Amino acid sequence: MEMLKQKFKAQADKLGEEIKQILKEHGDTVIGEIKLSQIYQGMRGMIALISETSLLDAQDGIRFRRHTIDELRQKLPKAKEGGEPLPEALFYLMLVGEIPTKEEVDTLSAILQRRSHVPMYVYETMKALPTETHPMTMFVVGIMALQAESVFAKRYAAGMSKKDYWEATFEDTLDLIARIPHIAAYVYRRKYKEGKILHPDGLLDWAGNFAHMLGYDDEEFKELMRLYMVIHADHEGGNVSAHTTHLVGSALSDPYLSYAAGMNGLAGPLHGLANQEVIKWIFEMQRELKTESPTSEQIKQYVEKTLAEGKVVPGYGHAVLRKTDPRFIAQMEFGKKHMPDDPLVNTVWRIYETVPPILQSLGKVKNPWPNVDAHSGALLVHYGLVEYEYYTVLFAVSRALGVLSSLCWDRALGMPIERPKSVTTAAVKRWLNKEVENLGD
Repeated sequence: MEMLKQKFKAQADKLGEEIKQILKEHGDTVIGEIKLSQIYQGMRGMIALISETSLLDAQDGIRFRRHTIDELRQKLPKAKEGGEPLPEALFYLMLVGEIPTKEEVDTLSAILQRRSHVPMYVYETMKALPTETHPMTMFVVGIMALQAESVFAKRYAAGMSKKDYWEATFEDTLDLIARIPHIAAYVYRRKYKEGKILHPDGLLDWAGNFAHMLGYDDEEFKELMRLYMVIHADHEGGNVSAHTTHLVGSALSDPYLSYAAGMNGLAGPLHGLANQEVIKWIFEMQRELKTESPTSEQIKQYVEKTLAEGKVVPGYGHAVLRKTDPRFIAQMEFGKKHMPDDPLVNTVWRIYETVPPILQSLGKVKNPWPNVDAHSGALLVHYGLVEYEYYTVLFAVSRALGVLSSLCWDRALGMPIERPKSVTTAAVKRWLNKEVENLGD
């Protein structure tokens, strides 16, 4: 672990100096123009923060340290030859910007195994919740209970120097990533499997062990978890879960508090809960049409009915992307390799052929293409994980890799508290009427 920590600190020190020089030479450089519509409509396209771990391009999709999803599947070390990349390898890449060796990833996996103990009081806290509680609520309560273990909180209370913030954040990050699958697996087993908890397997990798603790020891399912954890890990810094983690962390809230806040954002229907909504919508369509394998024409009619009722087709459209999400493609390739004849998976593919032309014909949809949520549920159902309310917890486990590595970078670079300026509509009207020179006066 010391080698990874030293590599991260060396990279952070180097980049920190580069940023100081950039700000010294170009700190007053103006970046574009902000439109009034952006202020009112979710700050879309407004460059407002730095996130070192990934960048989302409208046409090419997500890149992790300049590597595409397809490149990650080829280059990152794997649990077995020809399999899916190990999520620990992506975490390593996001931290230090280098593709790790298999030996380095195996070392990191072993470190995470050693740090994975969750105190009993955390499980008792979650156990106090009614079993009908939504899985994301149980999960976040578990993370909040675990906050008592925070290295950052303890060191800060003892008078930690600013120069050591990054290291305490780093320690919490490794502990959290190690423990999060155990909390998530407990939620699943308690809510859906009569509380029968499965012990971890110390010989497995991070995602493989998570699959085992959920109760799925099929090797293909373990491969799906590895892929799922990689493609959901990060999506640059402006999405709700990443931005919230960054924002709360900027107040020097410890990684437990920051991550929990981000996951409360992930639980929203317009963000991580969307994967639950997709599979729910498909199940409802199958029930209404009375078939597990609706035809393209039946799907077309159901989609048109959904739109006529003023609803959206879940899993289609994205705030940034303007093409089919590469994460959707990665899952489609997994499906074609492992379950080409599965009726539900084939329905997802027929929806993919049917929906974009319909949305394009409306003339108002900027991105009629599927995002990552459009496919993931069907793959999970194939292996028996049918409890779709739980899907966002899987997303949360994966997203920990990205938001927590970004939090390490925030503290290593000494990012300040985030405090954008806000204005009232009355102030906007005064400015538009030229009663004041500057918006906000």
